[in-house]
This record gives sequence, structure tokens and C-alpha cells, in this order.
Amino acid sequence: MDSFQQVMDALGTQPKASSSNNKKRKWREIEQLKEKFQLEKELKAFDDSLESLLEEF
Repeated sequence: MDSFQQVMDALGTQPKASSSNNKKRKWREIEQLKEKFQLEKELKAFDDSLESLLEEF
């Protein structure tokens, strides 16, 4: 098995298990970015409503 791993390393490819882990990691990163943008959107909505309230006073 060591020779197989050496060949795979030399080719620069990873076993399939690592590939699925990379996909999961990328999806987690995508979900985190989506959450971040959603939070920014919500905060902007609060900021806009706060500005309108301050303008009334």
C-alpha cells in the first residue's frame, strides 16, 4: 500500500476519501458565506430603520 500512496502522491492526486472531505469543507465555506451575507443584509435593514427613526426626531 505504501507504493500505491507514493504513486498517488507523485501524481498529485488524492484518494477519493479526501476528495469528499474537500467537497464537504467547500460546502461548509459556502454556507458560512451565505450566513455572513444574510447577517449583513439584516444588519443593514436594522441600520436603515434606525436612520429613519433618527430622522423623525
